[in-house]
Amino acid sequence: MEKTIHVPIKKEDAKNLQAGDYVYLTGIIYTARDAAHKRMQEALERKEPLPFDMKENVIYYMGPSPAREGRPIGSAGPTTASRMDTYTPKLLDLGLGAMIGKGKRSPEVIDAIIRNKAVYFAAVGGAGALLSKQIVSSEVIAYDDLGTEAIRKLEIRDFPVIVVIDSQGNNLYERVINR
Repeated sequence: MEKTIHVPIKKEDAKNLQAGDYVYLTGIIYTARDAAHKRMQEALERKEPLPFDMKENVIYYMGPSPAREGRPIGSAGPTTASRMDTYTPKLLDLGLGAMIGKGKRSPEVIDAIIRNKAVYFAAVGGAGALLSKQIVSSEVIAYDDLGTEAIRKLEIRDFPVIVVIDSQGNNLYERVINR
């Protein structure tokens, strides 16, 4: 089923999604990869605030290429989500509403998705140039020294994703494998 959701994602919207749904996201999301996740974890350990409030927000596991002239961002394809699995349960417990990436998630992340009624979306790998066309603006908000791994605030419009793990733990990857 196709759905359109405005982000940040409300718990009710997340609860109404099912593994396999095609979704178009519009609103504000944030990017963060390995190095940014490590820094956020260190900030939490020092009891410092995070660069943005996790509550109902969406993290896109993406490191963009440089922007072409007249564009807010370069190629913006997803990266492998499992690289963030060590850090993800804590962020979900802090209210993170959804993640966008590619690939499987650990049992600990799946448990945290269910516990927090969140959702894991996949974006199509290899389609970064096309996905970048759905990004209206891009602004580095933290860890600028990390270059492409800096945390960015993105405004997106009709950004296409697929629900891989829904808030009940239904997993599209497992469903396809078991056919």
